[in-house]
Amino acid sequence: MILSILVIDDDETVRSTLVEFFETFGYTARGAATASAGRQLAAEHAPDVVLLDLRLPDAHGIVALDALLADDPELAVIMLTGHADVATAVKAMQHGAADLLEKPMDLEALAGAVERAARRGRLKQEVAVLRAQSRADEPAKVSLAPTLEQLIVLAAQNADAPVLLQGETGTGKGFVARQIHERSARNQSPFVEINCASLSTTFFESELFGHERGAFTDARQAKRGLLEVAGDGTVFLDEIAEMGQEVQPRLLKVLEERTFRRLGGTTTLRSNARIIAATHQPLAEAVAERRFRADLYYRLQVLTLTLPPLRANPEEVFVLSQSFLPQGHSLTRAAQDALRAYRWPGNIRELKNTLWRAAILAGSAPIDAVHLGLPGASAPAAPTPASARVRPLEETERDAIRTALDVTNGNRSAAAKALGIARSTLLEKLKRYGLE
Repeated sequence: MILSILVIDDDETVRSTLVEFFETFGYTARGAATASAGRQLAAEHAPDVVLLDLRLPDAHGIVALDALLADDPELAVIMLTGHADVATAVKAMQHGAADLLEKPMDLEALAGAVERAARRGRLKQEVAVLRAQSRADEPAKVSLAPTLEQLIVLAAQNADAPVLLQGETGTGKGFVARQIHERSARNQSPFVEINCASLSTTFFESELFGHERGAFTDARQAKRGLLEVAGDGTVFLDEIAEMGQEVQPRLLKVLEERTFRRLGGTTTLRSNARIIAATHQPLAEAVAERRFRADLYYRLQVLTLTLPPLRANPEEVFVLSQSFLPQGHSLTRAAQDALRAYRWPGNIRELKNTLWRAAILAGSAPIDAVHLGLPGASAPAAPTPASARVRPLEETERDAIRTALDVTNGNRSAAAKALGIARSTLLEKLKRYGLE
């Protein structure tokens, strides 16, 4: 874990010794002789850990601690004192200090305390990020196709390789990304996410890379980006095909060199985080349309997982519905048949919301087909007459191709995959049937 350390101590010998000591670990270390200078440096550089002397020429250490935490409530501050006692330690902890160490310090013990404080601080930052995002929880258990399950295990075992998740909206890409993280060796570090389509370029860069004070209007305080918050964990970039072209070279640099700079900054920082990206459209299409860099695409597709739409696994619908049903609710046979018959263009997300709405409408009664509100859910299937015309194979095939193209919005690669044929075969049939 690459850390940024700030030492606030009026003793020049102590200050320079600690700065040099932490620089030997490859950390970024800075020093300040007063509380006011230390607060200024903390605002400019957003350190992971501050080592704060209890006695400073311009302020008592507890007062300085309060000021630092007022600027950044998640900041990890370790108090240093040559006059440690129980009362001082208790007061420091009550005011939010991560630890209190007595001078002269054992440097090995100090290094361990700094790393522990940094990990706790980054976990607090992850909690703050997750609360701010306020996203809906994904299901606790999902039945996955064996091949997809194997790919998740493979991606988890190769914890340094980038992962690209492709699949229609609502197929559970966020859930799979978290599964890969939680099954990997990185699961003790944060999992953070950002939607590439939801923010302007400047705010997206600020969220991902962080910014220095004054980098843009209202940037009154330096801020760590998600690459720093994640530490040794995972950064999930949802809807990466919508990432601005100005940002793409910077992400490529992170993937190739593991380095980046905060917005408005000059210091090169290192990132150990794993990148998992997701898109609802094949990323190769965005490359063909010149909206996405080809070199970045090739770097991201080291491990590519394609999540199948729910309609491709109709038997999965009933299994998933059992995990989504609110406690105390059940499905009638007619409701089960309606769930299996529907094509679910919104996939897992649509299924979850449909069952939630149906449970409200059903009240204490079992959920019936009419409560689901699906097209044709309440209409019984008409029996097939014995005299029904047997359609020619070519006619049936032509209709199947039309349906596949409709469902995939004209995407020929996706249509060929849904039909179980090669793309070149599909192109030949389109020409034969005059469907080009």
